[in-house]
Amino acid sequence: MYGLSRSDGMCFACSPKNPIGLHLEFSLEGDICRATFTAGEEHQGWDGLLHGGLIATLLDEAMAQWLWHRGIAAMTAEMLTRFSHPVPVGVPVTVEAWKVGGKGRLWELSAHLILPGGRVAARATAKFLTMKEGSFPA
Repeated sequence: MYGLSRSDGMCFACSPKNPIGLHLEFSLEGDICRATFTAGEEHQGWDGLLHGGLIATLLDEAMAQWLWHRGIAAMTAEMLTRFSHPVPVGVPVTVEAWKVGGKGRLWELSAHLILPGGRVAARATAKFLTMKEGSFPA
C-alpha cells in the first residue's frame, strides 16, 4: 500500500535503528495494539519521572501503530491526553490502543498507559486522517 514505506528506518518511537529512539515493538492482539516500555534516566522530566511529552508520544504511537498494523497510512490530526499518575523511570509500563470509531478518512482511537499493578497513568483519545495519495514523501 502506498505510504507505508519507512525506508529510512528512523522513526523516533519504533525504529530499532534510531540511536536516540524509544525502540518500541508493538504487537496486535485481537483489537488491541500493545507494547511495553521501560524509561531510563535520559527520559525523565522531573527527577525520577517519565517526561510528559514522552508519555504523549507513547500514547500517540500506540494509536498510530493500531492503524499501521492494518495497512492504514494516517497521521494524527487531534489528540487529547489526560495524565492521572506519575510514571517512574526504570519501571516497565504497557501502552495499549484500540479503535473507537471513524468514518471515511477519519479514524478515532483511544489509548492508555498502564503501570505495574494495573493502574492507568495516562489516557488519550485521538483523531487520525488517512493520508491522500501523494501526500506522503516518497
